[in-house]
Amino acid sequence: MYDVIIIGGGPSGLMASIAAASNGQQVLLIEKGKKLGKKLIISGGGRCNVTNRLPLEEIVKHIPGNGRFLYSPFSVFNNEDIINFFEGLGVALKEEDHGRMFPVSDRAQDVAEAMFKEMDRLNVKVMLDSPVKKLLMTDEKITGVRLHSGEEFTAKAIVVAVGGKAVPQTGSTGDGYPWAEKAGHTVTDLYPTEVPLLSKEPFIVSRELQGLALRDAAVSVYNKKGKVLVTHQMDMLFTHFGLSGPAVLRCSQYVVKEMKKNGGEPVEMRINTLPGENAESAFQMLVKMMKDEPKKAVKNVWKSITQERWLLFLLARAGIDPQAVGAELASDKVRVLAQQLTAFSMLVNGSQPIEKAFVTGGGVSIKEIEPKTMASRKKPGLYFCGEILDIHGYTGGYNITSALVTGNVAGQSAAAFAKTT
Repeated sequence: MYDVIIIGGGPSGLMASIAAASNGQQVLLIEKGKKLGKKLIISGGGRCNVTNRLPLEEIVKHIPGNGRFLYSPFSVFNNEDIINFFEGLGVALKEEDHGRMFPVSDRAQDVAEAMFKEMDRLNVKVMLDSPVKKLLMTDEKITGVRLHSGEEFTAKAIVVAVGGKAVPQTGSTGDGYPWAEKAGHTVTDLYPTEVPLLSKEPFIVSRELQGLALRDAAVSVYNKKGKVLVTHQMDMLFTHFGLSGPAVLRCSQYVVKEMKKNGGEPVEMRINTLPGENAESAFQMLVKMMKDEPKKAVKNVWKSITQERWLLFLLARAGIDPQAVGAELASDKVRVLAQQLTAFSMLVNGSQPIEKAFVTGGGVSIKEIEPKTMASRKKPGLYFCGEILDIHGYTGGYNITSALVTGNVAGQSAAAFAKTT
């Protein structure tokens, strides 16, 4: 008999086990894989972006999937507490752009090992290679778990921290959703977020732009009425199947949701390679540059504006010979180029599957979770944390912040509940 059982050895489960054991409870952590912390070790490109130092309002803005829910858990344990927690375990952290916090060593392994050591110190019992088959419960409460091997373990409180369906090679294969439903919870529609997008545009199919990265482009998603749904200004990448890169990953969930709404029709995206300029101001700028160097070939006059491959592609679309000199060019063609540079339009017709996404959208409905404690409102003794919940953010330390915060709060609350029963 344990006080608290945690299912799942990812960021939120590890944090929950430490929080529960710190409150003097007997804790068992059950992980179906052969090792703990797989997602932690690959996060942040193997450097582990442990949290983000931005103020809470900014963090919530970067968690478009129900980020506001985090105001309550943050009042118990927040991003500054995450920083103090890791530094207290001997992992020195440093701040990079946009508030992202990394270990000074740039090694995710150091973050994971510090957590494993702390779990050892607190006598957390760990079972690896032990997939859970079901949660055991009565009408009144949760009572334990049954493994696929048939073994059963009882506990006063159970924390489900099994992740979503994204990055399945780390073990997140959606196991927890049916358990949640069996306990009376609603699981909202699951969909990929932070996922590369697919396009059938001829220039994508011909791979003409494959591998071209545009720096700091403003990428927008439009709905079928022609209204902008979202714009993200970051780097982006053309691939052999469509689009990827940070700006596109951030836009992707808006594309997925728009396609759900419009019955699967393709969605328009526009790329502004000159953020801050519009078609008119870009036209004036191009003309002025030509006037300053009237004898030079336009591809050399304008080469400072954007990457050469992109410029040549857009010149061809505008019907401009790259070797033409400014004096010979018709201004209507320059207008077309200015328009293409500031609002290049293309259609995307879907995303890669949820298994290829970085983050799962949808999950256990947060309406049925007590935000101050992460307790189930349906079944006493049951707690949820991390990506199984219907909370999702952009990449950049936001999802792991949500996982560690909800994990800590769930672990603390489960321990407090176990003490009183």
